[in-house]
Amino acid sequence: MSVIQDSFGQLGHQPVYSFTMVNDHGVEVTAINYGCIITKMMVPDQQGNYENIVLGHDTLDEYVNDPYFLGAVVGRVAGRIKGGSFELDGTPFTLARNENKNHLHGGVRGFDKVVWDAEIVEDGVQFSYLSPDGEEGYPGNLYIQVSYRLNNDNELTIQYEAHADKKTLLTVTNHSYFNLSGNGKRDILEHTLTIKSNQFLELDHELLPTGTFVDVENTPFDFTRERVINTGAASLHPQNKLVGEGYDHPFLLHTNHDREIVLSDPECGRTLAIETDEPAVVVYSGNSLKAEGEFWGVPSRKYLGLCLETQALPDAIHHPEFPSIILDKGQQYSSVTTYRFDCK
Repeated sequence: MSVIQDSFGQLGHQPVYSFTMVNDHGVEVTAINYGCIITKMMVPDQQGNYENIVLGHDTLDEYVNDPYFLGAVVGRVAGRIKGGSFELDGTPFTLARNENKNHLHGGVRGFDKVVWDAEIVEDGVQFSYLSPDGEEGYPGNLYIQVSYRLNNDNELTIQYEAHADKKTLLTVTNHSYFNLSGNGKRDILEHTLTIKSNQFLELDHELLPTGTFVDVENTPFDFTRERVINTGAASLHPQNKLVGEGYDHPFLLHTNHDREIVLSDPECGRTLAIETDEPAVVVYSGNSLKAEGEFWGVPSRKYLGLCLETQALPDAIHHPEFPSIILDKGQQYSSVTTYRFDCK
């Protein structure tokens, strides 16, 4: 394993660096300390061709102005919070409202829009950030560390650790857009996906959870057996139509650390297996990617990338029946997600 540090620009007086992890097989993962953004994942196909399998940009300015949370760690709370407000122990808190009247992925200046401290560790890089009390409306000074580690089994492990000096909310995820075809040669509609999940969460017209868990059986949301993404994009199911022909839904995982999420591109043979200790994964099929701009020279368009966001359930603070996202004062937050790259 080696880690190569390079300059990636400057934001005000803060330098931004890229960190490229390379294992003995030539697999590379590059991340920057702005937003902990993963900018590249170079992995081989069945012919041994190394290509990038995530959407990314060439310059820091493009990431600063990116509206898609591309490759970033999002938080303090991943997903939507209804009305951009919540209560803790009877005290109301008002958050930044950055999607109509709701709060999305940590707000206007969430974890994705700040420069993190960075330190090279033995097999990767560790980022750290102190989110001050009141940032984007959240209570408490929150100290968070995110580490990216790559090993010779072609596994990238992301570990999140945090604690706060006041009771607050926390659930974070990585928001990479995967495209296993390599360098964006094709969209993700012919990718196949398997998820060990028997239920998904119904959404309302604002894409907020209604609180109803729906059985996946006999629906386009049944990924218990390998399913092509296009079946959801072409589906007339009301939940597929609601999100713009595709998926933007939380799936409740019924197992963890057991290859519970597997994405494949049958044409090139690449597979991505994801294991996590989180209770859910949000599957987003890039329905809102606009035909404006480009990623690594490939014109942006709908379905060019697929997000697999391992996290707690969105808007959990308003649904006591969901797993809690409340982080008590002094409590240690910890979450791990591992990505394994392979070929069929």
